[in-house]
Amino acid sequence: MNLGHLFRVETLDTRFCPRTPDTPLPHTQPSRWRTREYYLYYLCFLTVPILMFKAVYDVSQPSHPNYATYEHLLEPGWIPGRKVDNSDSQYSSFRNQVPTMLAIVGSHLLLRRVYEYFTTDGKTQHDRLAAPEARLRNRVTFDLAFAAAFVIAMHGVSALKILIILYLNYQVATAVPKKYAGVATWAFNIGILFANELCRGYRFASMAALFLPPQTTAAGLEGEDAGWGLWLDGFAGLVPRWEILFNITVLRLISFNFDYLWSLDRRAGSPIEKKNLDPATYTERDRIALGAQPADFTFRNYLAYVLYTPLYLIGPILTFNDYIAQSRQPLPSTSRARLWPYALRFALCFLAMELILHHLYAVAISKSHPDWSTYTPLQLSMLAYFNLHIIWLKLLIPWRFFRLWALTDTVDPPENMLRCMSNNYSALAFWRGWHRSFNRWIIRYLYVPLLQRTPPHHQVSKLRQTAIYATVFTFVALWHDINLKLLLWGWLVVLFILPEVLARLLFPAHNFAHRPTTYRYLSALGAVANILTMMAANLVGFAVGLDGLTGLVHGIVSSSGGRVFLLGACAALFVGVQVMFEWRAAERRRGVEMKC
Repeated sequence: MNLGHLFRVETLDTRFCPRTPDTPLPHTQPSRWRTREYYLYYLCFLTVPILMFKAVYDVSQPSHPNYATYEHLLEPGWIPGRKVDNSDSQYSSFRNQVPTMLAIVGSHLLLRRVYEYFTTDGKTQHDRLAAPEARLRNRVTFDLAFAAAFVIAMHGVSALKILIILYLNYQVATAVPKKYAGVATWAFNIGILFANELCRGYRFASMAALFLPPQTTAAGLEGEDAGWGLWLDGFAGLVPRWEILFNITVLRLISFNFDYLWSLDRRAGSPIEKKNLDPATYTERDRIALGAQPADFTFRNYLAYVLYTPLYLIGPILTFNDYIAQSRQPLPSTSRARLWPYALRFALCFLAMELILHHLYAVAISKSHPDWSTYTPLQLSMLAYFNLHIIWLKLLIPWRFFRLWALTDTVDPPENMLRCMSNNYSALAFWRGWHRSFNRWIIRYLYVPLLQRTPPHHQVSKLRQTAIYATVFTFVALWHDINLKLLLWGWLVVLFILPEVLARLLFPAHNFAHRPTTYRYLSALGAVANILTMMAANLVGFAVGLDGLTGLVHGIVSSSGGRVFLLGACAALFVGVQVMFEWRAAERRRGVEMKC
């Protein structure tokens, strides 16, 4: 495999492999890579990224006047002469635990092989009907046993709290009357999100203070013996704050409940028999819609799915139906030939993050609340840009690590990150490709059910669709974290999507059928505006907040030099967008169709 093939989207996720490789899609344009226009763009690509990197590298030097304000946030690094910016708590918690996680992964895969060696029946293995059922039983048994040990190690006695929540959710799906179960599922799980946050994981000490007589609790808390509540809280495992990671589990709880409720709507009889489907030839659509049979919705299978170890902590998200289908029948995409290129891409991304954290201290600088006026417009904009790149990488790396773990365990969840952060120009497409498994979950369990209630009248539908977007992004913001900053981010995303939607309505592609170059340039101008607004929204939600963004923008536009720089930056973005257009055109020429 050459370098070009390594960075194709098909290498990341075989769901995008065309059925007829190298067969262009309809209306595909000829390649522009070897035209004079694109040779000019190549010149920009050979020079501008170096200047971008240098701008942040210069302010990350010990000789810079502001270095002393954030030096305490840096740690000794493994690259000679450089410290590492490990100040992002979310990524540092993963980075510091990589050796431990590798040991757990190795143990999981080794124990799986040993267990399968002793439990696989040679006769059953060759029975086309019995083999998938036997494989499902064996995998679920192992998944449950390993998950129990893993969750107890991660969360200690809080594993009991998790089990209680899982049991209550199962009862919502199976015991509540069907016409109320859907609403009850949403109410219960959104309530859990709020309760986990407000009650801070239901600490035993707090429960003791709430339920025991005041004099008993007070005596216990004030004396040398802090009481049984604090004693139990001392056995909280490797990750005491289990509630922070439980948000991803909530998605699986909702997935199971609705997959179960929708299975009740199917007519009697097996879909496999009715459609004459062989589980070995299931498409992804078949797995998601029909992968689980009525008898599969047991509490045992439910626990194995929700607590499946490789995907338990942060995903990617797999539906219950898909988990059951893949437990019965492994996919060809989990073969070694597919795994090695994916593993290599993960290693390159991890190395890129290490190089950035050792040479560009963008996160530490933003955390030190600097005087933004001491930086040039180029330095300000590049600090914001690399802050966003670090956000992208700090999410991509753990997601790919755990997906790689699942792939080696013959389970293929969707890839969460399809495009590099710098290879996005459409807000709508960006959210389809960013945290893609969550996006697909939102579409299946929230967006489509809401859209199906949309009135048929066209104008009302447009207004209703906008309201649906607002509802979806409000849920997304609350799901990430219950705070005003992320709510503001969610509403900003909706606000910034509207101009793109309106522009597509006012300037449809068919009006420029005879002027494709004009339309391409016009689209690139709109894309530049989109990129700037997307950067602003994500800086507010995940990096510097509204005040920090205000300081950054003021530092850039408050001088004539800054405004000139902004025009130059827009020109550079215009060039980048043209390359993005051609990258997607090259995918269509290979027969790859993507919506992001």
